[in-house]
Amino acid sequence: MQRMIIHVDMDAFYASVEARDDPALRGKPLIIGALPRERGVVATCSYEARKFGIHSAMNIKEAWRLCPGGIYMHPNFDKYRLVSDQLHRIWNAYATAAESVALDEAYLDVTEKAGNWDKACEIARLIKRRTRQELGLTCSVGVAYSKTAAKCASEEKKPDGYFEIPTPEAFVALIRDRDVRVLYTVGDRTAEKLNRAGIRTVRDIQERPGEVVRLLGKQGAWIARVASGEDFRPVTAWRPEDAKSISRELTFQEDVSDRAFLGEVLLLLSLSVERRAGRVGLYGEGVTLKVTFSDMKTVTRSRMMEATRDALDIHARALELLGQVPERPVRLIGVGISRLTGDRVLQMRFDGSPEKAEQDEKRLPEALEALHRRYGLDFAGNLDRIFHGETLYRTVDYMRRHRGK
Repeated sequence: MQRMIIHVDMDAFYASVEARDDPALRGKPLIIGALPRERGVVATCSYEARKFGIHSAMNIKEAWRLCPGGIYMHPNFDKYRLVSDQLHRIWNAYATAAESVALDEAYLDVTEKAGNWDKACEIARLIKRRTRQELGLTCSVGVAYSKTAAKCASEEKKPDGYFEIPTPEAFVALIRDRDVRVLYTVGDRTAEKLNRAGIRTVRDIQERPGEVVRLLGKQGAWIARVASGEDFRPVTAWRPEDAKSISRELTFQEDVSDRAFLGEVLLLLSLSVERRAGRVGLYGEGVTLKVTFSDMKTVTRSRMMEATRDALDIHARALELLGQVPERPVRLIGVGISRLTGDRVLQMRFDGSPEKAEQDEKRLPEALEALHRRYGLDFAGNLDRIFHGETLYRTVDYMRRHRGK
């Protein structure tokens, strides 16, 4: 039986949720991300804002230049995750395998539950209807024989779209004269390499597959196959253990040179990583520090360790790595764990004695109390809140502005 795959993609998800919850925002150019006076980028924006040329990942200052009359808001990730859980519960009910790509996007294999093409299309329309009726949001849905074609189909009629691509022949006919970027894995850099060789459309790839392979190797072979309608990738449910790393980073509103302050921020980021890793039951065998300087140059430093997700372990190694980084004004700092595993190594810190173990258990409360004394904030009593949404950013900015007062 031919596979039947549905790709669901919410329309301007964050902005749509905010407009749903506040009718005054409907029909307005709404930009979710940093505020114009802050450093940062656009996370997403409404379709009204896109008419001004604004798009995701655009520098917020550029967005403000293009649309000074827009409405700018910080994202509320707690709200979006809650809505995402509701969405995926609706979608997943119709699939034997569901692959969540993001909070607002998923591939659904409905081959077995549908049984035939007409039923698969009926399920796709039902998903659209339930998403609107039950959550007050619109989505674009594509039904196709493969993941690549389903993704292409969902983008064909955005926003609030619906499109079907039943066969490889239909897919090839649809995209033959389009830019090479329409193909999965062809980003700007790959497209640039192809363009330099005079390969600009999918038709060019179809007519010159050998040259594409010579230019791009294994990726080129994949692109040549997709351009001919081939994609046999299964819909695979994402598993936490498949993640390559768990990290958290933060952009300062003003450059920071104070190493002691950077160390304090690393502690908060390490606590966030610990919590994220704990939610999925994973430990890391490596720590990575990321630093972006004021001139936008980014450096990373890594080191191995015994498997852990303990924030103090992560923080200690991050501080060691920070000592290897040049002392220059810092724009962004981040920390993460890598080489993830579900197995924990029980470590004996210090000499393993009961006295030392008791001292070790006091280290985190003492570190949080030191922050409390310095900034007047109850870190220990608000750890459940501090990592939600924009609270961490606001907390660190408060710390930066009040340090030394």
